[in-house]
Order: sequence, then C-alpha cells, then structure tokens
Amino acid sequence: MTYGAVALVSLFVGVGIGAGSGSADTVEKTADTKAAPRPTVTVTETAEAEAPEPAPTVTETVTETVTAEPKKTRKPGPATTFSGEGEYLVGEDIKAGTYKTAGPEDEWGCYWERAKDASGEFDSIITNNNLTGQGRVKLNSGEYFKTNGCQEWKRIG
Repeated sequence: MTYGAVALVSLFVGVGIGAGSGSADTVEKTADTKAAPRPTVTVTETAEAEAPEPAPTVTETVTETVTAEPKKTRKPGPATTFSGEGEYLVGEDIKAGTYKTAGPEDEWGCYWERAKDASGEFDSIITNNNLTGQGRVKLNSGEYFKTNGCQEWKRIG
C-alpha cells in the first residue's frame, strides 16, 4: 500500500511538471506573432441610495362644540311697495295705509280702484280715479286695490 501511495503522488507531480513545460512553449510561439488586442469590459454598478425614512406624521384633533343661535327673523308681512299693475288684497298682499304713485307709466294714464270684493262688479267699487299725474290713496284692511298703467306704489303712512 505504501508503494501505491508513492505511485499516486508521483503521478500528480508529473502532471504538474508537464503542465508547466507546455506554457513555455506557448510563450515562445506567441512572441513571434503579433498579439491581438484584448477587448476591455467595463462593468458599471449603480448603487441605489437608500432613502431616509420619512419623519413620523403627527396629527392632532381638536374638537370644539359651537352652538349657533338662529337669527330672529320677522315673518314676511304684507308688502309696502308694489307694482302699478295688478289686484291686491289689503292686509294680506299689501299693508294697509296711505300710498303714493308718481303717476302713469305712459300716455294712456293711470287707473286705480278700491273695492269691497274681487267680484269685478260695478257695485263692489268703493272709489276709483284716473290719474294724469302723481296721486295718493288710503287703503283699509279687507279692501281690494286694483291698479293699471301706474308707476310703483309706495307706502308713505
């Protein structure tokens, strides 16, 4: 067994010597010929920088109870100004009182009428007038007031 181990070691030493002598031969042969340029390979590595961790977000909730008081509003009552065209119930549509108009809107004149009801009958007329200039009328609650061709009526008292 000793001889077998010596033989095996000798074999490896011989292989190593044989490999070394062949390289001298190769150098000699390549010295006679021009050496081809060797390609250069450049490897660029991109290092990704680690982003810093964001600062923690702090949220603060503040709760405050606010009680809103509604504004006191007056109920819309009857109007104190109104158009010179139409029929109005005094006390409901328009407020009772004395009203004034600047007169007719055009050359056809301004007609107004106080009536005890809305029937349109001749007997329901309390009083009426055709104006060519400014005019006034006192209206009482419960009456009907009809106006035609007049400028706006405004309450003055």
